[in-house]
Amino acid sequence: MSRYAQTPMSAEIDLSLLWTALALLLLGLVMVYSASIATAEHAKFSGQQSTYFLQRHGVFLVIGLAAGVAAFQLPVRAWQQLAPWLFIGGVLLLILVLIPQIGREVNGARRWLPLGPVNLQPSELMKLFAVLYAANYTVRKLADMGSFRRGFVPMALVMVLVGGLLLSEPDFGAFVVIIVIAMGILFLGGINARLFSILFVFLLLSFLILIWVSPYRRERILGFMDPWSDAYGKGYQLSHALIAFGRGEWLGVGLGASVEKLFYLPEAHTDFLLAVIAEELGFFGVIAVIGLFALLVHRAFVIGRRALQLERVYSGLVAQGIGLWIGVQAFINMGVNMGVLPTKGLTLPLMSFGGSGILSNCIALAILLRVDWENRQLMRGLPA
Repeated sequence: MSRYAQTPMSAEIDLSLLWTALALLLLGLVMVYSASIATAEHAKFSGQQSTYFLQRHGVFLVIGLAAGVAAFQLPVRAWQQLAPWLFIGGVLLLILVLIPQIGREVNGARRWLPLGPVNLQPSELMKLFAVLYAANYTVRKLADMGSFRRGFVPMALVMVLVGGLLLSEPDFGAFVVIIVIAMGILFLGGINARLFSILFVFLLLSFLILIWVSPYRRERILGFMDPWSDAYGKGYQLSHALIAFGRGEWLGVGLGASVEKLFYLPEAHTDFLLAVIAEELGFFGVIAVIGLFALLVHRAFVIGRRALQLERVYSGLVAQGIGLWIGVQAFINMGVNMGVLPTKGLTLPLMSFGGSGILSNCIALAILLRVDWENRQLMRGLPA
Protein backbone atom coordinates (compact mmCIF):
# COMPACT_ATOMS: atom_id res chain seq x y z
CA MET A 1 0.00 0.00 0.00
CA SER A 2 1.34 3.42 -0.93
CA ARG A 3 2.22 6.10 1.58
CA TYR A 4 -0.61 8.25 0.20
CA ALA A 5 -3.17 5.47 0.71
CA GLN A 6 -2.07 5.01 4.34
CA THR A 7 -2.60 8.68 5.20
CA PRO A 8 -5.83 9.34 7.13
CA MET A 9 -8.37 11.75 5.68
CA SER A 10 -7.79 14.20 8.54
CA ALA A 11 -4.21 14.69 7.30
CA GLU A 12 -5.31 15.47 3.74
CA ILE A 13 -7.49 18.54 4.25
CA ASP A 14 -8.20 21.21 6.84
CA LEU A 15 -11.19 19.71 8.65
CA SER A 16 -11.73 22.84 10.77
CA LEU A 17 -12.16 24.87 7.57
CA LEU A 18 -14.42 22.25 5.99
CA TRP A 19 -16.72 21.89 9.01
CA THR A 20 -16.88 25.66 9.54
CA ALA A 21 -17.96 26.20 5.94
CA LEU A 22 -20.55 23.40 6.15
CA ALA A 23 -21.89 24.81 9.42
CA LEU A 24 -22.40 28.24 7.82
CA LEU A 25 -24.07 26.69 4.76
CA LEU A 26 -26.46 24.54 6.82
CA LEU A 27 -27.29 27.31 9.29
CA GLY A 28 -27.94 29.56 6.31
CA LEU A 29 -30.36 26.98 4.88
CA VAL A 30 -32.32 26.86 8.13
CA MET A 31 -32.41 30.64 8.56
CA VAL A 32 -33.33 31.32 4.92
CA TYR A 33 -36.33 29.03 5.39
CA SER A 34 -37.32 30.73 8.62
CA ALA A 35 -36.88 34.24 7.20
CA SER A 36 -38.71 33.56 3.94
CA ILE A 37 -41.84 31.65 5.03
CA ALA A 38 -44.16 34.67 5.08
CA THR A 39 -42.78 36.07 1.83
CA ALA A 40 -43.13 32.71 0.08
CA GLU A 41 -46.72 32.20 1.23
CA HIS A 42 -47.82 35.55 -0.18
CA ALA A 43 -45.73 35.67 -3.38
CA LYS A 44 -47.63 34.94 -6.59
CA PHE A 45 -44.61 33.33 -8.27
CA SER A 46 -44.22 30.82 -5.41
CA GLY A 47 -47.69 29.28 -5.70
CA GLN A 48 -48.19 30.18 -2.02
CA GLN A 49 -45.83 27.42 -0.93
CA SER A 50 -44.07 28.26 2.35
CA THR A 51 -41.10 26.08 1.33
CA TYR A 52 -40.53 27.84 -2.01
CA PHE A 53 -37.28 29.59 -1.01
CA LEU A 54 -36.17 26.59 1.06
CA GLN A 55 -36.45 24.30 -1.95
CA ARG A 56 -34.62 26.69 -4.25
CA HIS A 57 -31.89 27.37 -1.71
CA GLY A 58 -31.49 23.64 -1.18
CA VAL A 59 -31.05 23.14 -4.92
CA PHE A 60 -28.50 25.99 -4.98
CA LEU A 61 -26.58 24.28 -2.17
CA VAL A 62 -26.51 20.95 -4.02
CA ILE A 63 -25.31 22.67 -7.22
CA GLY A 64 -22.75 24.71 -5.29
CA LEU A 65 -21.37 21.69 -3.43
CA ALA A 66 -21.20 19.67 -6.67
CA ALA A 67 -19.37 22.54 -8.37
CA GLY A 68 -17.06 22.73 -5.36
CA VAL A 69 -16.22 19.02 -5.59
CA ALA A 70 -15.45 19.47 -9.30
CA ALA A 71 -13.38 22.61 -8.65
CA PHE A 72 -11.31 20.78 -6.02
CA GLN A 73 -10.13 18.33 -8.68
CA LEU A 74 -8.34 21.09 -10.61
CA PRO A 75 -4.74 21.84 -9.56
CA VAL A 76 -4.08 25.42 -8.50
CA ARG A 77 -1.73 25.69 -11.47
CA ALA A 78 -4.71 25.13 -13.77
CA TRP A 79 -6.67 27.89 -12.04
CA GLN A 80 -3.71 30.20 -12.58
CA GLN A 81 -3.69 29.42 -16.30
CA LEU A 82 -7.46 29.93 -16.51
CA ALA A 83 -7.49 33.15 -14.48
CA PRO A 84 -7.16 35.66 -17.38
CA TRP A 85 -9.79 33.86 -19.44
CA LEU A 86 -12.22 33.60 -16.54
CA PHE A 87 -11.75 37.31 -15.88
CA ILE A 88 -12.43 38.17 -19.53
CA GLY A 89 -15.52 35.94 -19.42
CA GLY A 90 -16.69 37.78 -16.31
CA VAL A 91 -16.27 41.16 -18.03
CA LEU A 92 -18.30 39.91 -20.99
CA LEU A 93 -21.08 38.78 -18.63
CA LEU A 94 -21.07 42.23 -16.99
CA ILE A 95 -21.50 43.77 -20.44
CA LEU A 96 -24.28 41.34 -21.38
CA VAL A 97 -26.26 42.13 -18.24
CA LEU A 98 -26.44 45.81 -19.25
CA ILE A 99 -28.13 45.04 -22.59
CA PRO A 100 -31.88 45.75 -22.09
CA GLN A 101 -33.08 42.75 -24.11
CA ILE A 102 -30.77 40.38 -22.22
CA GLY A 103 -30.25 41.62 -18.66
CA ARG A 104 -33.09 41.51 -16.14
CA GLU A 105 -33.98 44.63 -14.18
CA VAL A 106 -35.36 44.44 -10.63
CA ASN A 107 -36.06 47.51 -8.45
CA GLY A 108 -34.17 49.77 -10.82
CA ALA A 109 -31.02 47.62 -10.94
CA ARG A 110 -29.98 45.51 -13.92
CA ARG A 111 -27.82 42.80 -12.33
CA TRP A 112 -29.20 39.46 -13.50
CA LEU A 113 -29.11 37.26 -16.59
CA PRO A 114 -32.24 35.08 -16.84
CA LEU A 115 -31.38 31.42 -17.44
CA GLY A 116 -34.74 29.68 -17.52
CA PRO A 117 -35.96 29.05 -13.96
CA VAL A 118 -32.92 30.75 -12.37
CA ASN A 119 -31.06 34.04 -12.66
CA LEU A 120 -27.30 34.41 -12.89
CA GLN A 121 -25.71 37.41 -11.16
CA PRO A 122 -22.36 38.04 -12.92
CA SER A 123 -21.07 40.36 -10.19
CA GLU A 124 -21.01 37.43 -7.73
CA LEU A 125 -18.88 35.34 -10.08
CA MET A 126 -16.70 38.38 -10.78
CA LYS A 127 -15.60 38.47 -7.14
CA LEU A 128 -14.07 35.00 -7.53
CA PHE A 129 -12.58 35.86 -10.91
CA ALA A 130 -11.09 39.05 -9.43
CA VAL A 131 -9.30 37.01 -6.75
CA LEU A 132 -7.84 34.61 -9.32
CA TYR A 133 -6.86 37.39 -11.74
CA ALA A 134 -5.39 39.78 -9.16
CA ALA A 135 -3.24 36.97 -7.72
CA ASN A 136 -2.04 36.00 -11.19
CA TYR A 137 -1.29 39.64 -12.07
CA THR A 138 0.66 40.15 -8.83
CA VAL A 139 2.77 37.04 -9.42
CA ARG A 140 3.62 38.21 -12.94
CA LYS A 141 4.46 41.72 -11.70
CA LEU A 142 6.34 40.86 -8.49
CA ALA A 143 9.49 42.61 -9.72
CA ASP A 144 7.49 45.76 -10.52
CA MET A 145 5.48 46.08 -7.30
CA GLY A 146 7.45 49.20 -6.35
CA SER A 147 6.64 50.95 -9.61
CA PHE A 148 3.49 53.02 -10.01
CA ARG A 149 3.49 52.87 -13.80
CA ARG A 150 4.41 49.21 -14.29
CA GLY A 151 3.03 47.69 -11.09
CA PHE A 152 -0.21 49.55 -10.44
CA VAL A 153 -1.47 51.37 -13.55
CA PRO A 154 -2.30 48.23 -15.61
CA MET A 155 -4.35 46.77 -12.75
CA ALA A 156 -5.97 50.15 -12.11
CA LEU A 157 -7.15 50.40 -15.73
CA VAL A 158 -8.69 46.94 -15.53
CA MET A 159 -10.43 47.78 -12.26
CA VAL A 160 -11.74 51.04 -13.72
CA LEU A 161 -13.33 49.03 -16.55
CA VAL A 162 -14.91 46.55 -14.14
CA GLY A 163 -15.94 49.33 -11.77
CA GLY A 164 -17.61 51.27 -14.58
CA LEU A 165 -19.64 48.23 -15.58
CA LEU A 166 -20.68 47.50 -11.97
CA LEU A 167 -21.67 51.11 -11.30
CA SER A 168 -23.75 51.07 -14.50
CA GLU A 169 -25.96 48.28 -13.11
CA PRO A 170 -25.67 49.83 -10.43
CA ASP A 171 -24.00 47.52 -7.89
CA PHE A 172 -21.92 49.71 -5.60
CA GLY A 173 -21.53 46.94 -3.01
CA ALA A 174 -19.90 44.51 -5.46
CA PHE A 175 -17.73 47.36 -6.75
CA VAL A 176 -16.41 48.05 -3.23
CA VAL A 177 -15.72 44.35 -2.55
CA ILE A 178 -13.85 43.84 -5.83
CA ILE A 179 -11.75 46.96 -5.32
CA VAL A 180 -10.87 45.77 -1.81
CA ILE A 181 -9.92 42.35 -3.21
CA ALA A 182 -7.64 43.85 -5.87
CA MET A 183 -6.00 46.34 -3.52
CA GLY A 184 -5.65 43.76 -0.75
CA ILE A 185 -3.90 41.24 -2.99
CA LEU A 186 -1.58 43.94 -4.36
CA PHE A 187 -0.73 44.88 -0.77
CA LEU A 188 -0.12 41.25 0.22
CA GLY A 189 2.00 40.88 -2.93
CA GLY A 190 4.38 43.58 -1.73
CA ILE A 191 3.26 46.82 -3.40
CA ASN A 192 5.23 49.85 -2.20
CA ALA A 193 3.78 50.95 1.18
CA ARG A 194 3.99 54.68 0.38
CA LEU A 195 2.30 54.12 -2.99
CA PHE A 196 -0.38 52.00 -1.34
CA SER A 197 -1.11 54.73 1.23
CA ILE A 198 -1.55 57.33 -1.51
CA LEU A 199 -3.82 55.01 -3.48
CA PHE A 200 -5.87 54.25 -0.38
CA VAL A 201 -6.52 57.95 0.23
CA PHE A 202 -7.37 58.42 -3.46
CA LEU A 203 -9.86 55.53 -3.40
CA LEU A 204 -11.45 56.82 -0.21
CA LEU A 205 -11.98 60.24 -1.79
CA SER A 206 -13.34 58.59 -4.94
CA PHE A 207 -15.88 56.61 -2.90
CA LEU A 208 -16.99 59.79 -1.13
CA ILE A 209 -17.44 61.56 -4.46
CA LEU A 210 -19.41 58.63 -5.90
CA ILE A 211 -21.70 58.73 -2.87
CA TRP A 212 -22.16 62.49 -3.00
CA VAL A 213 -22.98 62.74 -6.72
CA SER A 214 -25.56 59.92 -6.50
CA PRO A 215 -28.84 61.05 -4.89
CA TYR A 216 -29.94 57.57 -3.78
CA ARG A 217 -26.53 56.79 -2.23
CA ARG A 218 -26.57 60.14 -0.48
CA GLU A 219 -30.04 59.40 0.91
CA ARG A 220 -28.79 56.07 2.26
CA ILE A 221 -25.98 57.82 4.11
CA LEU A 222 -28.41 60.34 5.60
CA GLY A 223 -30.78 57.54 6.58
CA PHE A 224 -27.90 55.63 8.19
CA MET A 225 -26.86 58.64 10.30
CA ASP A 226 -30.31 58.97 11.90
CA PRO A 227 -32.72 56.19 10.80
CA TRP A 228 -35.36 57.20 13.37
CA SER A 229 -35.79 60.67 11.86
CA ASP A 230 -37.51 59.06 8.86
CA ALA A 231 -38.32 55.56 10.09
CA TYR A 232 -40.96 55.05 7.37
CA GLY A 233 -38.78 56.44 4.59
CA LYS A 234 -35.02 56.33 4.04
CA GLY A 235 -34.41 54.82 7.50
CA TYR A 236 -37.01 52.05 7.13
CA GLN A 237 -34.70 49.06 6.57
CA LEU A 238 -32.20 50.00 9.25
CA SER A 239 -34.80 50.90 11.86
CA HIS A 240 -36.50 47.51 11.51
CA ALA A 241 -33.15 45.71 11.54
CA LEU A 242 -32.32 47.44 14.82
CA ILE A 243 -35.76 46.53 16.21
CA ALA A 244 -35.02 42.87 15.32
CA PHE A 245 -31.70 43.04 17.20
CA GLY A 246 -33.42 44.64 20.17
CA ARG A 247 -36.18 42.01 20.33
CA GLY A 248 -33.66 39.15 20.24
CA GLU A 249 -31.89 40.20 23.44
CA TRP A 250 -29.57 37.45 24.74
CA LEU A 251 -31.17 34.18 23.63
CA GLY A 252 -33.68 35.28 20.98
CA VAL A 253 -37.42 34.83 20.69
CA GLY A 254 -37.05 31.31 19.30
CA LEU A 255 -36.47 29.80 15.87
CA GLY A 256 -39.33 30.75 13.54
CA ALA A 257 -40.83 33.28 15.96
CA SER A 258 -39.50 36.47 14.37
CA VAL A 259 -42.02 39.27 13.92
CA GLU A 260 -39.84 41.54 11.79
CA LYS A 261 -39.70 38.98 8.96
CA LEU A 262 -43.49 39.31 8.60
CA PHE A 263 -43.23 42.01 5.90
CA TYR A 264 -41.66 44.59 8.23
CA LEU A 265 -38.02 43.90 7.36
CA PRO A 266 -37.34 44.05 3.59
CA GLU A 267 -35.03 41.41 2.07
CA ALA A 268 -35.15 39.39 5.28
CA HIS A 269 -33.82 36.23 3.57
CA THR A 270 -31.05 38.00 1.64
CA ASP A 271 -29.42 41.25 2.78
CA PHE A 272 -30.91 41.31 6.30
CA LEU A 273 -30.67 37.63 7.22
CA LEU A 274 -28.44 38.45 10.20
CA ALA A 275 -31.21 40.64 11.68
CA VAL A 276 -33.56 37.64 11.64
CA ILE A 277 -30.82 35.51 13.24
CA ALA A 278 -30.44 38.18 15.93
CA GLU A 279 -34.18 38.24 16.62
CA GLU A 280 -34.68 34.47 16.68
CA LEU A 281 -31.36 33.26 18.12
CA GLY A 282 -30.35 36.34 20.07
CA PHE A 283 -26.95 37.77 20.95
CA PHE A 284 -25.34 34.35 21.28
CA GLY A 285 -26.62 33.31 17.85
CA VAL A 286 -25.02 36.37 16.27
CA ILE A 287 -21.77 35.77 18.17
CA ALA A 288 -21.75 32.17 16.90
CA VAL A 289 -22.09 33.37 13.29
CA ILE A 290 -19.35 35.98 13.76
CA GLY A 291 -17.13 33.32 15.34
CA LEU A 292 -17.62 30.92 12.43
CA PHE A 293 -16.72 33.61 9.90
CA ALA A 294 -13.70 34.65 11.97
CA LEU A 295 -12.47 31.05 12.08
CA LEU A 296 -12.97 30.63 8.32
CA VAL A 297 -11.05 33.81 7.50
CA HIS A 298 -8.30 32.86 9.97
CA ARG A 299 -7.86 29.45 8.35
CA ALA A 300 -7.73 31.05 4.89
CA PHE A 301 -4.87 33.32 5.94
CA VAL A 302 -3.06 30.47 7.71
CA ILE A 303 -3.30 28.33 4.55
CA GLY A 304 -2.13 31.26 2.44
CA ARG A 305 0.84 31.96 4.72
CA ARG A 306 1.84 28.29 4.62
CA ALA A 307 1.72 28.34 0.81
CA LEU A 308 3.94 31.44 0.74
CA GLN A 309 6.41 29.70 3.06
CA LEU A 310 6.50 26.85 0.54
CA GLU A 311 7.25 29.44 -2.20
CA ARG A 312 3.85 28.93 -3.81
CA VAL A 313 3.15 32.62 -4.24
CA TYR A 314 0.08 32.35 -6.46
CA SER A 315 -1.56 29.77 -4.18
CA GLY A 316 -0.81 31.89 -1.13
CA LEU A 317 -2.28 35.05 -2.64
CA VAL A 318 -5.39 33.20 -3.85
CA ALA A 319 -5.99 31.71 -0.40
CA GLN A 320 -5.58 35.04 1.37
CA GLY A 321 -7.61 36.79 -1.33
CA ILE A 322 -10.51 34.40 -0.72
CA GLY A 323 -10.24 35.04 3.02
CA LEU A 324 -10.19 38.78 2.40
CA TRP A 325 -13.23 38.61 0.10
CA ILE A 326 -15.40 36.55 2.45
CA GLY A 327 -14.23 38.48 5.49
CA VAL A 328 -14.83 41.94 4.02
CA GLN A 329 -18.23 41.06 2.55
CA ALA A 330 -19.37 39.44 5.80
CA PHE A 331 -18.12 42.46 7.76
CA ILE A 332 -20.00 44.90 5.52
CA ASN A 333 -23.22 42.87 5.67
CA MET A 334 -23.01 42.57 9.44
CA GLY A 335 -22.18 46.24 9.79
CA VAL A 336 -25.22 47.18 7.71
CA ASN A 337 -27.50 44.92 9.77
CA MET A 338 -26.20 46.38 13.04
CA GLY A 339 -26.36 50.00 11.89
CA VAL A 340 -22.57 50.40 11.95
CA LEU A 341 -22.34 50.91 8.18
CA PRO A 342 -24.71 52.53 5.65
CA THR A 343 -27.30 50.27 4.02
CA LYS A 344 -25.78 48.40 1.07
CA GLY A 345 -27.08 45.55 -1.01
CA LEU A 346 -24.57 42.88 -0.05
CA THR A 347 -25.57 39.40 1.05
CA LEU A 348 -24.06 37.40 3.91
CA PRO A 349 -21.61 34.95 2.25
CA LEU A 350 -22.49 31.25 2.42
CA MET A 351 -25.76 31.99 4.22
CA SER A 352 -28.06 34.41 2.37
CA PHE A 353 -30.46 33.27 -0.34
CA GLY A 354 -29.00 33.53 -3.84
CA GLY A 355 -27.76 30.90 -6.26
CA SER A 356 -24.91 32.90 -7.81
CA GLY A 357 -23.49 33.82 -4.42
CA ILE A 358 -23.66 30.25 -3.10
CA LEU A 359 -22.08 28.90 -6.30
CA SER A 360 -19.14 31.34 -6.25
CA ASN A 361 -18.61 30.86 -2.50
CA CYS A 362 -18.55 27.06 -2.78
CA ILE A 363 -16.07 27.13 -5.67
CA ALA A 364 -13.87 29.60 -3.79
CA LEU A 365 -13.80 27.38 -0.70
CA ALA A 366 -13.01 24.35 -2.86
CA ILE A 367 -10.02 26.20 -4.32
CA LEU A 368 -8.97 27.15 -0.78
CA LEU A 369 -9.17 23.50 0.29
CA ARG A 370 -7.17 22.55 -2.81
CA VAL A 371 -4.44 25.02 -1.86
CA ASP A 372 -4.32 23.45 1.60
CA TRP A 373 -4.29 19.92 0.15
CA GLU A 374 -1.37 20.76 -2.14
CA ASN A 375 0.47 22.37 0.79
CA ARG A 376 0.12 19.17 2.80
CA GLN A 377 1.25 17.05 -0.13
CA LEU A 378 4.40 19.10 -0.56
CA MET A 379 5.15 19.08 3.17
CA ARG A 380 4.97 15.27 3.09
CA GLY A 381 7.36 15.15 0.13
CA LEU A 382 4.66 14.13 -2.39
CA PRO A 383 3.85 15.89 -5.68
CA ALA A 384 1.01 18.41 -5.50
